[in-house]
Amino acid sequence: MDDEPERLDALTRQAGRWLALSAAPAERHTGAVVAGPYDRVAWRDVYARSAALRELSAQLLTRHAHAPDLLADVFLCAYQAAPRLRERAVMAPSHLVHHQVVTALTQSPGFAALHRETAGDAYAAAMAVLAQASALRGLLERSREARERTGRADRARQEAEAAATAVGEALRQAAEEADAQGEVPAPAAAAVRRAAEAAREAEESARREDGAAARAMAAAVPGIRSAARNAASAAAEAVRQEAALMRAWGVDAGETERMPFEERARLAERLRSGRLARWAELIGRFRQMAAGERARKVEHATGELVGVTLGDDLSRVIPSELAVLGVPELRAVFAARYAAGELMLYESRGEQGTGKGAVIACVDTSHSMYAEGPGGITREAWSKACALALLDQARHAGRDFVGILFSAADKLQVFRFPGDRPAPVTDVLDFAETFLGGGTDFQRPLGTAAKILEEEFDSASRARGDVVLITDDACEVSENWTRLWNEIKRRLDFRLFGVAIATPDTATASGSVLETLCDNLRTVDDLTDVHTTADLFRVI
Repeated sequence: MDDEPERLDALTRQAGRWLALSAAPAERHTGAVVAGPYDRVAWRDVYARSAALRELSAQLLTRHAHAPDLLADVFLCAYQAAPRLRERAVMAPSHLVHHQVVTALTQSPGFAALHRETAGDAYAAAMAVLAQASALRGLLERSREARERTGRADRARQEAEAAATAVGEALRQAAEEADAQGEVPAPAAAAVRRAAEAAREAEESARREDGAAARAMAAAVPGIRSAARNAASAAAEAVRQEAALMRAWGVDAGETERMPFEERARLAERLRSGRLARWAELIGRFRQMAAGERARKVEHATGELVGVTLGDDLSRVIPSELAVLGVPELRAVFAARYAAGELMLYESRGEQGTGKGAVIACVDTSHSMYAEGPGGITREAWSKACALALLDQARHAGRDFVGILFSAADKLQVFRFPGDRPAPVTDVLDFAETFLGGGTDFQRPLGTAAKILEEEFDSASRARGDVVLITDDACEVSENWTRLWNEIKRRLDFRLFGVAIATPDTATASGSVLETLCDNLRTVDDLTDVHTTADLFRVI
């Protein structure tokens, strides 16, 4: 039969199925998440900028040849506002594991919490990928058989498509050799039949591999779902912690989104590993408490009752005056006395109104401040949290803030934060993380604070500054220094608030150095209670 010519139309009918496959091969995608050009640019940009992502990709490549595609899919799930997955049928078999991974991720309980933090934020989405690194390694290890099977199915499908293309090429050659009556020489006809048979066998092989891959995938699905749930929860917690860390340090979302990737990564690492990283929650609580006190703040708070006076302030009328209103005949008398400002009122002595000059925090960083208190919180952490809340307070009022870190007489460092410009977070961290060590001396830091307020008064005519001395100890000051201190204090009209942290009773007793120097002295024994200084933020 092979020596007899055959008609071209008969051969075409025999090869019809393979011609269809070769003419329009099914599109196979390697990306499980549908992505537009801007999404792909975001991924390429963050990948190029992140050494950690590139390192993770290189590690995963030792387990999986298509690891970069998997990382891109995990990133896009976190980054896109509404991630949309492709149908499984259009995925390249070699990438079906990716499709199952991102499906499990998006359906896991923790994904919604993760997505709230990462949607539209390329850095946060990249961090989510890195947070899932361990889970992805384990997942690829557990899905090895499924990946091998899908890889074979992918190769078998490619071979089947190549075989179908070969049928079309053989038929084209046969058409070129056909005579005017459509008769094809026997060798060309035989080549078409051999190509069609090879295509049939390749198609059957591809179906067998598809079936084996499907069974292997079904076996791997429970493990993938479990790993994806754990990965999403871990990533959500990591991203949430970093966002909380940023907020605790006063770095708002808008500021971080404007930061270059490398700068934001360095900042996040510094916040995670810095000296006060353990106390981020305490710092955040202080700042929130101070913000709440600002909302309640009054300019002239009622303080200690010291007697009775005359006036027309109905909020301070004594009860016996109010009793007159119960007698109809005396109401006219009450009205007349009210009009004349002759009602009897409680007289009180309250805090002076808020200042206008700089807010200066003198923070003790002597060795003893490193001691731990309740909850393992150090005195340093408590004092720095208080100082950072004072920084917020000053910025909210448009006042300059100066942080003076001190210990012994020869150890002092000054950090200035003008009220008319943003406070760089790196400078804030430098202030918060600096610890001098040594003994304790009050004269130099307080003298430096007075000099700063004097310079401010001379240059900007601003008086009524506020100095806050935060310490866990007491030290002696000379009589001459005390006299000069009182003179400049009266001239510049500033106040000195004292915050004594876990100090002995003798250090804050009547007649002590702290009690004598400070206009307002409070003691803090419970380092876990930020509200022990709440009233401080109402009057500064």
